[in-house]
Amino acid sequence: MNLHEYQAKELLKKYSVPVQEGFACSTPQEAEEAYRQIKTLYGSNFAVVKAQIHAGGRGKGKIVGSEQRGVAVGKNAEQIKEIAQNILGGTLVTIQTGPHGKVVNKVFVAQDVYYEGPNPIKEFYLSILLDRGKKQNVVMYSTEGGMDIEEVAHKSPDKIFKEWVHPGGGLLPFQARKIAFNLGLSGEAFKSCVKFVTNLYNAYIGLDCAMVEINPLFKTSDEKIIAVDCKMNLDDNALMRHPDLSSLRDITEEDPTEVEAGKYNLNFVKLDGNVGCMVNGAGLAMATMDMIKLSGGEPANFLDVGGSANAQTVEAGFRIILKDPKVKAILINIFGGIVRCDRVAQGVIDAYQKLGNINIPIIVRLQGTNAEEAKKLIDESGLKVESAILLSEAAQLVNKAVA
Repeated sequence: MNLHEYQAKELLKKYSVPVQEGFACSTPQEAEEAYRQIKTLYGSNFAVVKAQIHAGGRGKGKIVGSEQRGVAVGKNAEQIKEIAQNILGGTLVTIQTGPHGKVVNKVFVAQDVYYEGPNPIKEFYLSILLDRGKKQNVVMYSTEGGMDIEEVAHKSPDKIFKEWVHPGGGLLPFQARKIAFNLGLSGEAFKSCVKFVTNLYNAYIGLDCAMVEINPLFKTSDEKIIAVDCKMNLDDNALMRHPDLSSLRDITEEDPTEVEAGKYNLNFVKLDGNVGCMVNGAGLAMATMDMIKLSGGEPANFLDVGGSANAQTVEAGFRIILKDPKVKAILINIFGGIVRCDRVAQGVIDAYQKLGNINIPIIVRLQGTNAEEAKKLIDESGLKVESAILLSEAAQLVNKAVA
């Protein structure tokens, strides 16, 4: 589950991780008031307005139809209000959103941390995630933080450092010191960084994060280390341990069909192809998607209805797949181990009759328990549904449907 910057920062503060402070705002008037509070609290005439969407590259992104960036600085209440007015309700297009962009419903008005002082400021990069290959958590960091970190990773991979952490032992003190040393820090900044990294790792573990990214990790002119931006992803499978965090989910940032699928406990991911597929089991779903590609089609989705597929889940799957105008055919591939194929077949027939007006080919492959009875039900239904027993048969029918 992805979080907005302002949500992630509030969680980090509970673990004593220093962050760039600010206020989440839904209206220009709230943004104006937030500026006044920031000026009172921190004594700066400047504040930063940041669009809150689940995507990176906001600083370089633009609001559709204007030159307004997703991140902008204002030096008085009027400017902050105007910037917020230009961003809120607009569609922000960044390198990560794709051409369609995302609608901005909130902005984060934050304190200015780029103030002058006795020492130079510096931007770093730091993230923590799971390295599945090594079966350990890894802290990735670089002296080259900021908006161009992707380019740094591509052109100068030698500037990206990695520190692996055994999940049983946790981040050890010498590892935190090593990270601070490799970032070129010394004195108070070194001590602050060691504490920052340690607390951030504790937050990563304590919140059951799948990933936490701080970019930039910032050294102020007075040697403080703070998180200016934070991208956080929580492990959905661990939310049962954090019921309070489930309320942070913002479904307006998610694909509507994926949200609907979740209501029926369907594992659904929308893709860009022309063949909708409905399968029980993730492994079989992946194999089915491969088969669709080999047959000349492109998968329009990943849809796993689980091991207990029934008429209700089949109908819900149909509704979700048919919402995609690109779909030219639907392939249902069910292996009847726990579930009986004849029950799934009846579910397909019932759903077809209930939905009506399905004008695209539907191919059903049912194999396993009561597969023959299932094929008979499909063949005698009188509906425009083609049945197959072998995977090769289903492949030929898919090829014919999309040709």
